[in-house]
Amino acid sequence: MDTSLLDEARLHRLFDLRSPVYASRGGTFEVDPYPAFHRLRRTGPVHEGVVGPLVGFTGDGFFQGLPYPERPHFSAFDFATCDAALRDPVTFSSSPAAGLAAVEGADDGLALYNAAMISMDGDPHRRLRGLVQPSFVPRRMKWWLERWIAGTVESLLDRVEAKGRSDLNVALFAPIPLLTICGSFGVSVPEALDIRAAATSDGLGLERFFAIVEPLIAARRRQPQDDLISVLVSAELVDDDGSQHVLSDAEVLSFSFLLLAAGSGTTWKQMGITLYALLTHPEWLDRVRTDPGQMRPVIEESLRWNATDPMFSRFVARDVTLHGIDVPAGAVLHLCLGAANRDPARWERPDEFDPSRPPQPHLGFGNGPHICLGMHVARTEITTAVTAAVSRLPGLRLDPDRPAPRIIGMYERGVDALPVVWDA
Repeated sequence: MDTSLLDEARLHRLFDLRSPVYASRGGTFEVDPYPAFHRLRRTGPVHEGVVGPLVGFTGDGFFQGLPYPERPHFSAFDFATCDAALRDPVTFSSSPAAGLAAVEGADDGLALYNAAMISMDGDPHRRLRGLVQPSFVPRRMKWWLERWIAGTVESLLDRVEAKGRSDLNVALFAPIPLLTICGSFGVSVPEALDIRAAATSDGLGLERFFAIVEPLIAARRRQPQDDLISVLVSAELVDDDGSQHVLSDAEVLSFSFLLLAAGSGTTWKQMGITLYALLTHPEWLDRVRTDPGQMRPVIEESLRWNATDPMFSRFVARDVTLHGIDVPAGAVLHLCLGAANRDPARWERPDEFDPSRPPQPHLGFGNGPHICLGMHVARTEITTAVTAAVSRLPGLRLDPDRPAPRIIGMYERGVDALPVVWDA
C-alpha cells in the first residue's frame, strides 16, 4: 500500500485525542481514573451513575450506552460482575430496545436503536457474526499479515526511519489499522481518511462513505476478489424462517460501516500504550529487542494494564440485584472494564505493568458473545508494528526534548503523543 499518499496534516486531525473528533468521548480528560476506579470498587462495587461523572469527568458523553437521559444508569467496577454481565446477554442485552417498556417515557430511545450487529443478541447476532467470523480466526492471520499489515508497517517505517525522531503514535500507529481494514475492502489510501472521517465527528457524514463503498459492492458482485467485501457480498444470511438470502446492498453497507469504524478506531491507541509501556520499562524493551517472542505477554499485559476502551455498556432486560443494588429493567449498566482489569481480587499488584505475571484472561477485548471480532487482527497488528519499530529504530527512546507522554481520555484512552528519538 502506497503510504506516500497519506495526508499527514489530516491524519493528525483525525487521530489526535485532543481534537474535536474525540471530544464527545472525553478525549481531553487528563486525570488518572484508576485511583477513583479502586475507590468505587472498594465501596461498591456497583454504583448508581455513569463511569465518567463518577470519576470526575463532567463533559458530554456519546458512547455505547450514552447518553440515554431517560434511563437510570448504573456502573460496575469489579471483574466478577463485569465478566458475568458480558456472558449473560439474556439479562444484560446489547440491544437498546431491551427492557424499554419498563422505562416510563422512554419511547424516544427507540430512535437511537441501531440494527447493526453490535446491537443484536441471540440467534440474529450469531447468524450475522458468523458471516465474517471465518475471516477473523487465528488461522487467517497470515492472510491479513501478508496482504495488508506487513507491507503497511514497513512502508510507514520507511517514511520515518531516516529522520531520527517522530511522534510514532500518529506517524506509525494511527494509519496501520485504518489502512489494514480499508485495504481489505479495496479502499484506496486517500479514501481511507474519508472513511475514518465518516466514522467520527469530523463532519464528513455518511454520504462520502456511501460514495466510496457502494461502487465497491457493485464491483465485487460482478467480479469477487480475495478480500473482505467479497466475503460480504457473497455471504448468505439465514432468516428466522430458515430461508436464505444474499445480503442486500443496504445490509452490506451497514455491516461494512461497522467493520470499518471498529477496525480503524481502537488498535492504534493500544499500539501507542504498548510501546510507551516498553519505553518506560527498559528491561522489557531489551527483552523484546533480543527475543521478539516476548511481545505476546507484553501485549496481553498492555491490554490488561491500560485498555483503550475502559467502558462498555449493556441494557438491562429484567430486574436484577447486583451487590445489594436494585437495577431495574430498562436501565443501562456500564461495565468499567478498565477497573475490572485491575481488580486486586484477581491480580496482585494490579497497577504495575508486569508481563511476567502468570497469564490469565482479562477483559481488554471484552468477553461473551460480543467479544471483539477483530481481536486476533488487532494482536497481529500490534505485534507486527511494535516489533518492527523496536527492530528497525536502533536506540529507540523517548524524546528528552518533548513533554513525556501521558495516557489521557475517558471513554477512549491512549497516549497524548509518543515523541521518540533513535540513532538514525
